[in-house]
Amino acid sequence: MARAANKPLAIVTGASSGIGRELAKQCAENGFDLLIAADDPAIEDAAKELRGMGAAVDTVQADLATLEGVDQLCAALKGRPVDALLANAGHGLGHGFLDQDFKDARHVIDTNITGTLYLIQKVGRGMRDRKQGRILITGSIAGFMPGTYQAVYNGTKAFIDSFSFALRSEVQDFGITVTCLMPGATDTEFFERAGMMDTKIGQSKKDSPAMVAEVGFKAMMRGEGDVVAGWKNKLQTAAAAVTPAGVLAEQHRKMAEPGSGTH
Repeated sequence: MARAANKPLAIVTGASSGIGRELAKQCAENGFDLLIAADDPAIEDAAKELRGMGAAVDTVQADLATLEGVDQLCAALKGRPVDALLANAGHGLGHGFLDQDFKDARHVIDTNITGTLYLIQKVGRGMRDRKQGRILITGSIAGFMPGTYQAVYNGTKAFIDSFSFALRSEVQDFGITVTCLMPGATDTEFFERAGMMDTKIGQSKKDSPAMVAEVGFKAMMRGEGDVVAGWKNKLQTAAAAVTPAGVLAEQHRKMAEPGSGTH
């Protein structure tokens, strides 16, 4: 990877579409070169758009649910230091847990947790050696509530939300900031890919991925610990903090139950 006029370098995962692509655009607009990754060939379309914004961009198409995919991404750095890691890759899965193919459930866990943590550890060690770096992890307000008919996804986001705060505390003396971006329902391919277009939440009005990304990027640059994107989501997380888990689970059922969007 060529260094362009000493620009800082950002890695953005899940950058082929949605929030990840918008995060990469925020980086390009604010003077970063980019290494972007996704498991989708559309990553090349994203790279073309980002190069048009003046950034030097390298791409990696790999399954970041696997250690091999993460290793492939890190090898593409060719030793160049990373100034910002935006760990955004993730996906969901609808329907009841007992009805899901376990391979699909495991892929959600491995993408949202295993691959994300492996990448953060590999890149974070270099940041610690240099005593500087920014890490943005895309969590979710879903981590605040039991996800009836979305149980595995919400569970992974509860893990990520918690992990980000713990990591932030561990690295605060090494010049590294860790920010957790917690969006709500966002207008991306998420619900279609999760098989949830027949649910109330799948058919609901959603936040703009560009807005979510701008909020997250600015919070990362300010070194904030967490940020919830969207005022409705802020109210929802505040309510979740004082609502019994059983009640939250029933509320989530009404939004995510298969077929709920048709009646």
